[in-house]
Amino acid sequence: MKASIGGYARAETIAHALSLLGEANGAGRILAGGQSLVAALNLGTTAGDMLIDIAGIGALRGARLDGDRLIIGALTRHADIARDPLIGEHAPLLAKAAPLVAHDAIRNRGTIGGSLAYADPAAEYPACAIALGATILLEGPNGTREVAAEEFFLGLFETERAEDEILTAIAVPKATDGERHVIREAARRSGDYALAGLAVVRRDGRHRIGAFALGDRPLLCKGAMEAFDTGDVDAAVTALATDVDPTSDTQASATYRRHLAGVLLRRIAVDLGVA
Repeated sequence: MKASIGGYARAETIAHALSLLGEANGAGRILAGGQSLVAALNLGTTAGDMLIDIAGIGALRGARLDGDRLIIGALTRHADIARDPLIGEHAPLLAKAAPLVAHDAIRNRGTIGGSLAYADPAAEYPACAIALGATILLEGPNGTREVAAEEFFLGLFETERAEDEILTAIAVPKATDGERHVIREAARRSGDYALAGLAVVRRDGRHRIGAFALGDRPLLCKGAMEAFDTGDVDAAVTALATDVDPTSDTQASATYRRHLAGVLLRRIAVDLGVA
């Protein structure tokens, strides 16, 4: 099937992109890496939209420090996430997640902003953002807005981003001394979407656990976190089964996904030395 679009425009600045979005009257679609959007267009799941290409806006690319936060531009590609020294030092969870994303061709084109905005519940970055306690930065006609990652993802492919806003960056607290980051996932083959996955950050003796492919959005597993903090891995696995809400599909049953989540959490406990 051939893609059907209502037009194409290349934005030169963020302000220009916002102007084009306004002119599209709700029919504008942001094109960054295009790894998800183009596939949707080709499948016919979206048609007649005005594509607004933001790939040339240099201000949306790369990582920088801003006080106690690391700011990662929305156009930073997966391959760059994996090798950027600032990200490796201050947000190693993202650097560890990047090689798990699909294949080389997609990692060289896809962007972190696109992944967050698309909000696929099986994607790694949204769960990482929740585990990191990150903030999503949005730019709209009324200025900049910040939304906590755990409040940004509303449901299947749904986010807090308004149709006249652009996701411009993700802000991550800088890693503290002794902080540990671990991500594990189970997939049928390398590059496939995960059947279950967990991203864990241990900061100041406390744990944050983000789950992906285990619900209609990335989930913060509060019950498992509390048990993990006490070192009770068995209780954490039991709580995790309640924290997540997987569905059955052609790839795996909900029961199997819950089982995989427990296996992954036990492996992460070994990684982190949790008793």
